[in-house]
Amino acid sequence: MQFEKKRFRKIFPNLAEEMESDGNQIKISSVRSEVGVGERASAKRFDNYIPDAVDYIRRCDNEKQAEEIIDYLEKRNEITVEYAHKLKKQLRTKGVRSFGPKKQDDYYSRAE
Repeated sequence: MQFEKKRFRKIFPNLAEEMESDGNQIKISSVRSEVGVGERASAKRFDNYIPDAVDYIRRCDNEKQAEEIIDYLEKRNEITVEYAHKLKKQLRTKGVRSFGPKKQDDYYSRAE
């Protein structure tokens, strides 16, 4: 179905504005014709990535494990006392899954 620009703007004013603005652009830096090559390249986005406290908590099965992680990170001065208290409060009030869905063992090696 073809539309004239003027008619399209009249029927879909917000969409037309979005399409014409510079704020909603996605740069495509490469194109891959083989799926396997593309998946390996996208998996590299975690190269040199250092997980934070929430990443570790998301691997936990229960609140006890999550609290042990928070205590460990606080003891090693990888997180502040204040941040540890904030994490523990969220853990007690909202539970371990409030930090996000559980990360599986192969989370960083899978291409998402």
